[in-house]
Amino acid sequence: MGLMDRILGRRRPAQQLGNVQTFEAFAPQFTSWSGQIYESMLVREAIYAKDRHIMKLKFDMRGSAKQALKNETKLKPNPWHTWPDFLEQCNNIYEVENNLIIVPVLDDLGDMRGFWPIYPSGAEVREADSVYYLVFQTEDGKRRAMELDRCGLMRKHQLKNNFFGESNAPLAPTMSLAHTFNESINESVKNAASYKFMAQTTSFLHDEDVTKERKRFDKLNFRTGQGGGLLLFNNNVKDIKQLEAAKNLVDKDQQELIEKNVYKYFGVNEKVIMNTATPDELQSFFDGEIEPFSIKFSDMLTDMIFTQREIVAGNKALLTANRLQYMSVQNKVSMSQQLGDRGALLIDEIRDLFNYAPLDDGAGQHAPIRGEYYFVDQGRDGREEAKKDGGKKDADA
Repeated sequence: MGLMDRILGRRRPAQQLGNVQTFEAFAPQFTSWSGQIYESMLVREAIYAKDRHIMKLKFDMRGSAKQALKNETKLKPNPWHTWPDFLEQCNNIYEVENNLIIVPVLDDLGDMRGFWPIYPSGAEVREADSVYYLVFQTEDGKRRAMELDRCGLMRKHQLKNNFFGESNAPLAPTMSLAHTFNESINESVKNAASYKFMAQTTSFLHDEDVTKERKRFDKLNFRTGQGGGLLLFNNNVKDIKQLEAAKNLVDKDQQELIEKNVYKYFGVNEKVIMNTATPDELQSFFDGEIEPFSIKFSDMLTDMIFTQREIVAGNKALLTANRLQYMSVQNKVSMSQQLGDRGALLIDEIRDLFNYAPLDDGAGQHAPIRGEYYFVDQGRDGREEAKKDGGKKDADA
């Protein structure tokens, strides 16, 4: 049994499914744009800048339902991915295709035991016996079908299609300009490495003789170890002129326009890409890009994992982030003092702010509350006990 059979189990053949009729009669099918934007270094840098922060998100399942799945996915979403690897691949697919499909990893009984990302190119929604199915192509080249309510769909730039988002075709003019820019650099380098001089011969009549003389002249003057800085030639050639390579580069303004368009489209900037953003800039980046991804991904997995009754009962899946990691060290220290003293943060939570590991044996699972901030009625600082003792002494007297 192949890998995809182990993941999906034996599903209904895709060819047995009928077409879906939607309100606007628009075919619920997604076709990938052929632009291959991920092959661009600039695009890949922009997407990976988001990957680095999305990989920090932590998956958690809240509530009492699906405990077996919770235990299975606590450390890994499936036997073949770690959570950082899984989230990175999911975001790459989501950014390149504006769509992300997650299918369940099934055990022998058909129960969900994990999650697997599917590339959405060519995916479509079809119907059989009043049941909607998601039809997609897997890594082994086969067309497979999975019940739609067991899958997770996440999309952006959604317009005409009820199930899928639009492609990245609007980025095509910028990518075409970027391709022209790269080609101009290549041609400029090639020109610089080609002919450097031109001259006119005076005594050769045949083409093969001209070729031999050119090779002899080149070997004598330009090959490593043959020249010496002095160009010598006999009276068989005249009018020797040095050729300068034409500079055929896209100007600086065009280069900045390309970068700006790509950065705006993917919601990043040069500082985020180069890891030089300030805490305030990182916080803004988190609010604008990472948090929306986290919310949509959490809602998608919640709907995929739990029934409506389980969701109403408080069960949910979450991708969470320690937003405080984006603060400056000075602000972290101040906040740790203020909230730690008042019992709002545990010791381990404070240590996590500074990327320290939790204390052993649960020693950090309590708050470092200063005495004056304890609740008086609990007597945690000894005042209540002192009051009781003082009152008893007064009564005895």
